[in-house]
Amino acid sequence: MTMLDELYPAARLADAAEAANRAGLDALLLTPGADLRYVVGYDAHAMERLTCLAIPAGGDPFLVVPRLELPAAKASPAGRLGLELVPWDETDDPYAVVAGRLGRPGAVGLADRMWAMMVLRFAAALPGARQELASLALGPLRARKSPAEVAALREAGQAIDRVHERVPGWLLAGRTEQEVAADISDAILAEGHGRVDFAIVASGPNGASPHHTASDRVIREGDTVVVDIGGTMPSGYCSDCTRTYVIGQPPDDFAAYYQVLKDAQDAACAAVRPGASAESIDAAAREPITAAGYGPYFVHRTGHGIGLETHEDPYIVAGNTEPLQPGHAFSVEPGIYPGQHGARIEDIVVCTDTGCERLNTVTRELVSVPA
Repeated sequence: MTMLDELYPAARLADAAEAANRAGLDALLLTPGADLRYVVGYDAHAMERLTCLAIPAGGDPFLVVPRLELPAAKASPAGRLGLELVPWDETDDPYAVVAGRLGRPGAVGLADRMWAMMVLRFAAALPGARQELASLALGPLRARKSPAEVAALREAGQAIDRVHERVPGWLLAGRTEQEVAADISDAILAEGHGRVDFAIVASGPNGASPHHTASDRVIREGDTVVVDIGGTMPSGYCSDCTRTYVIGQPPDDFAAYYQVLKDAQDAACAAVRPGASAESIDAAAREPITAAGYGPYFVHRTGHGIGLETHEDPYIVAGNTEPLQPGHAFSVEPGIYPGQHGARIEDIVVCTDTGCERLNTVTRELVSVPA
């Protein structure tokens, strides 16, 4: 059995149909994106021509594809599943093709990232069908990773760790954030990713903007620098890891809160275990930061799920009472952003049968780069 067979098992089609039935949906309609790839392994090209995997709750699934995309569909993991492929020509109406095969469904689950133009076309082609989100059915399946998925995320984590280990060699006073981000992006690919998703290099006051875009700001001695990087592996699974660096010696006020941040991240990881609520992990990260007086500067949730998308269920945030289960994979990334600088520490973790496995192991200590 190959890695792709393990990541995208044939049983997923039946699992998805069963999940649709449990969710009260008569069919799932999955267009290009993570939902489609999760079920059959096909990383289909998103475009105006309809590609749609239809999964009836009580019938045989089929994949409608533009005829020019048929070779790609056959060559993908979907081509080994015995799945019926239904090509359509340029003068056909593919929405009518799907509707004609489904009959009169009462409710359909649409891929969460389906384009609005396709949602509206399906609404017209299936006028009696209530439209819901496919995540009603697929969300619980995608959130709980299989051993093969955890292995793919572990591989992604190790690859991005290798990039972080190289960051001090590029993070030099006199260089711009953009120059450092370009080196990091090259390294993300060189270390095994198939695609660069982001390379945040946020120096000095830019570190107080959690999603800062690398700019032409010149990095200076005494700057702290938040480096948040990630990409997608050829397997389809993502990496995401943040470390904070300093050029020379850190400012006194920064040194005062970095240890608080590290303690908070450790506390949140220590709280991960089966049955613990997602919001309890957020609370574990927030408590030491608030107790130290930095609560107003922790402005985002503690984490997000990760898999075929960088952000997916479960979300580690107040109000999410969902209990963690073995196989849930998510980030633990508290941050403190007072304004003149900022800091964040982020690891991807997996809830195990007994607690927590960190998939990122590069040092979480503040790394000082000689000025």
